[in-house]
Amino acid sequence: MRKSVLFSLLVLTTFSLFAKKVKFEVDMTDQTISTYGVHVAGDFQALAGYTGGDWQPGTTELINEAGTQIYSVVVEIPAFAKYEYKFLNGDQWYAVEFVPWESRVGYNFNDNRWIYVDSIANDTTTTLPILFSGNAPAGLKLLRLKVDMQNETSVSPAGVHVAGDFQGWDPFINRLYDFDTTIHEFIAYVGQGYYEYKYFNGNVAGTQENVPGECAVNGNRWVNVVNDTVLDVVCFSECSACITTSMADPIEFNPPEIYPNPASSFVIVRFNDDIECLNVSLFDLTGKTVVEYRNYRQSKLLIKTSTLNKGIYIIIAGSGSNNQSVSRLIVN
Repeated sequence: MRKSVLFSLLVLTTFSLFAKKVKFEVDMTDQTISTYGVHVAGDFQALAGYTGGDWQPGTTELINEAGTQIYSVVVEIPAFAKYEYKFLNGDQWYAVEFVPWESRVGYNFNDNRWIYVDSIANDTTTTLPILFSGNAPAGLKLLRLKVDMQNETSVSPAGVHVAGDFQGWDPFINRLYDFDTTIHEFIAYVGQGYYEYKYFNGNVAGTQENVPGECAVNGNRWVNVVNDTVLDVVCFSECSACITTSMADPIEFNPPEIYPNPASSFVIVRFNDDIECLNVSLFDLTGKTVVEYRNYRQSKLLIKTSTLNKGIYIIIAGSGSNNQSVSRLIVN
């Protein structure tokens, strides 16, 4: 079920909403600007058409917004996808910023920034002008919200959302992202103060959680933001973390390494787990299975791509319906 939902969401939205404008911007206040300019590097660069592919430190330059210390660039990339990135004060990796832990992806020692591009946002989705090596725009604080959906029968195809008085109580605009887990996250930037909020299994009224009275104020969750704040994970409609009822913990399947990506003649998929038997499938954006490997038992898999049409493909690998990873492959 989880595989089909993830695949359908990724394929349909990438295919139909490819050209989504995203503005990467950074506040360079108190920084001495490099003579080589300010840049951003991430896993969006190939999709945005930059030479050399992803994670190139010198190809995506940000332009100064007149009269400010803000530098920005607007790119067009697929919506309904998570992207990772970092800013650089220069055009080489030694000039990269240090990302505070509150802003990081935070899994498998990943210290990148991240943004989930949601097509229901404004015409241009923005990272907001976060301070270089900082957590939030000047004068604001980071608020990172986390909710666990593992006890829900299903997660809405519209996604998990949050609404509160920090954003006008609109369940339609702030969608959470899950890093291949049941935990969904969102980063907001707010002023110091007291806020009430609740989570929605969907994006309309009527899909909100029922917050228990012992942890509710006015029927809502609440937080008092003084500093950058990462909230503890709570279970949907509960006061604390979910209680797992299974007898054994599920096997965690780490996404494989895929290289080269973009690919021309071939791609190598290297698996990071000691799972004896894997199923690997390559799909095009119509959902058609291009190639499939059943009961694969090697640590590396070579897939020939020279006969494939140029475009975006989806690789799903794993050992069962609850132990899957979904990755994007670009064929040049």
